[in-house]
Amino acid sequence: MPITPDTKNWTWVLERPCTECGFDSSTITFADVPDLVRRNVAAWGEVLQREDVAIRPNSETWSALEYSAHVRDVFRIFKIRLEQMLEFDDPEFENWDQDATAIADRYNEQDPGKVASELAVAAEAVASAFESVADDQLDRRGLRSDGSAFTVESLAMYFIHDPIHHLHDVSE
Repeated sequence: MPITPDTKNWTWVLERPCTECGFDSSTITFADVPDLVRRNVAAWGEVLQREDVAIRPNSETWSALEYSAHVRDVFRIFKIRLEQMLEFDDPEFENWDQDATAIADRYNEQDPGKVASELAVAAEAVASAFESVADDQLDRRGLRSDGSAFTVESLAMYFIHDPIHHLHDVSE
């Protein structure tokens, strides 16, 4: 059964704490993001070893395998977005429909071991990309098609909420 698409604009996590997962962007700095990525990905390995990894807890919630594949793709997408912001002036990001991707790429049918490996590679790539940003690049901008503007710094804070939130989702 298809999941109802999430249409929320999650940019509010830059302004106030997330009441669901507890993430509070005001308590971290840009320099914290690479380490947060690495700590986050370390926890996903255990999640992907669960016997019930591909079982949805209910008809409205992705399985742990689907969340894991999504987080892998979030790491990949945000690495690309960061690279665009560093290379081009005010790039506009392509829309990414995470729900359509989950269906098209059959997230819930992917091999958990392969997802774990790909997740680790994608996490290290995005962590290293954020780690390599120079201080004078933090204010470079990028734009979503809905008009939301990010700096490299705010993109990092927005980005890191996603894997943290989804680890919370699979921990309940």
